[in-house]
Amino acid sequence: MFYAIIAVDTPDSLERRLQARPAHLERLRSLHDAGRLVLAGPHPAIDAADPGSAGFSGSLVVAEFPDLDTARAWAEADPYCAAGVYAEVEVRPFKQVFPPTGD
Repeated sequence: MFYAIIAVDTPDSLERRLQARPAHLERLRSLHDAGRLVLAGPHPAIDAADPGSAGFSGSLVVAEFPDLDTARAWAEADPYCAAGVYAEVEVRPFKQVFPPTGD
């Protein structure tokens, strides 16, 4: 099943985000390489593709996990959590409708 991981950044966490980014991206690449990642990316803090020093307000990951507990454990082990980038992380089941998956 798919799960949406919705994270909200702590204020003024851009520098911590940048430092933890390589490890964060490595985990996402592992999900992608396993064919389990639907999409992932940050929420710019302003209406711009490159928010510059305004930074980001959070992130969204949609990926496949065996169950909700596994998805939560994966989200809690994110380097952004350890670095104090995320103030809160919510994990919800997600049903993909578009584009169709063939199920």
